[in-house]
Amino acid sequence: MDKIAVLVPCYNEAKTVRKVVEDFKRALPGAHIYVYDNNSTDGTDVCAKEAGAIVCYEYQQGKGNVVRRMFHEIEAECYILTDGDDTYPAEAAAEMAACVLEKKTDMVVGDRLSSTYFEENKRPFHNFGNSIVRACVNHIFKSDIKDIMTGYRAFSYRFVKSFPVLSKGFEIETEMTIHAISMNMAVENVIVDYRDRPSGSQSKLNTFGDGIKVLKTIFHLFRNYRPMQFFAMLALCFLLADLAVFVPAVWIPYCRTGLVERFPTLIVCGFVAIAAILSFFNGMVLDSIRQKERREFEFRLMLVMELQRQRQGAR
Repeated sequence: MDKIAVLVPCYNEAKTVRKVVEDFKRALPGAHIYVYDNNSTDGTDVCAKEAGAIVCYEYQQGKGNVVRRMFHEIEAECYILTDGDDTYPAEAAAEMAACVLEKKTDMVVGDRLSSTYFEENKRPFHNFGNSIVRACVNHIFKSDIKDIMTGYRAFSYRFVKSFPVLSKGFEIETEMTIHAISMNMAVENVIVDYRDRPSGSQSKLNTFGDGIKVLKTIFHLFRNYRPMQFFAMLALCFLLADLAVFVPAVWIPYCRTGLVERFPTLIVCGFVAIAAILSFFNGMVLDSIRQKERREFEFRLMLVMELQRQRQGAR
């Protein structure tokens, strides 16, 4: 088992990956640096090997697929996840690793948004999207994560080996964040400087396409991790819409004349009221299932920690 493993998912980063590997070798002497090439066509893997990295391959396209492969294959006490585009400073890695190794933090978030991100990033829609995602996640999940979409993070062994990676693409960062919050894992923010990509290096992130995927991920994870709140809100929407139609169209005329003048409206309102009731009780049932899954997850964490102790003893 490695003490510290630096994980670098790469897709066509030949212009920058050599510098990234060399920077992290200086910042974390003795750490093992793994570059996972995701079908690059520009010689990224050759550049990484020449710089001294351990090069592996993931042939399913997408950052989420690469992270899944990394988490499955690599054993370490501390994992540093960074991008191969040279936008994150390797100098912050030692502080992030210390949070994991000494303070037993499960996930350390490299916070770009509190430093130079908005000055360095020349893509205004990316800036706006990051702010929207941060506000949504922190409001919905009652958290205080400073940077939801950052690709610079540190993880503990128990986080990595208990995290079920479902995302295929760039929405993986949002999934990791919400998982850590919902499972009551220890999370810490470390402010890091951000620099925009060097000239000639192209971002693989599609502002609108990947932004929509991230928002869909938040929606699905809110439904899965907070079912009571989700379905209670849905039930409330049904109920308010029902009352907005029922009161003026059925109830007020009935109070005035003693007659139901619009039976079709009454029937539709009845079905909407039933939908509201079903939604509420659906949330209650799913919330009970969710609580059971939380207990099972805590048991799995105990098994993961026991496995870590065995691996450390065998090292």
